[in-house]
Amino acid sequence: MTARVLIADDEPNIVLSLQFMLKREGYEVLVARDGTEALETIRREMPRLVLLDGMMPGLSGFEVCEAVRADPALEGVRILMLTAKGRETDIARGTGAGVDDYVTKPFSTRELMARIRGMLA
Repeated sequence: MTARVLIADDEPNIVLSLQFMLKREGYEVLVARDGTEALETIRREMPRLVLLDGMMPGLSGFEVCEAVRADPALEGVRILMLTAKGRETDIARGTGAGVDDYVTKPFSTRELMARIRGMLA
């Protein structure tokens, strides 16, 4: 079965490059352009993994993560926070919200794909 991955990011260039990489790896890719759409898509589509930007219009990635973690029906959803917010306080906020992994932008595509493979293994 193909793993379903949601890219939740409002930056079109990042969405395009991630979409290309993930499809090339054989994953089914969904896209959300803001936090509200991300949460609705997670509830409707139940992706195995969400690549979640910390700062988006509507709900922030941190708020989306907290909402997912508060919903027992979404227990199996893994979240990788992918954000420019790299200060220790931001990482602590992500960890507190319940992210499974935290990657700061700019990121190495090779390292990111290795983490994604590991999270979906």
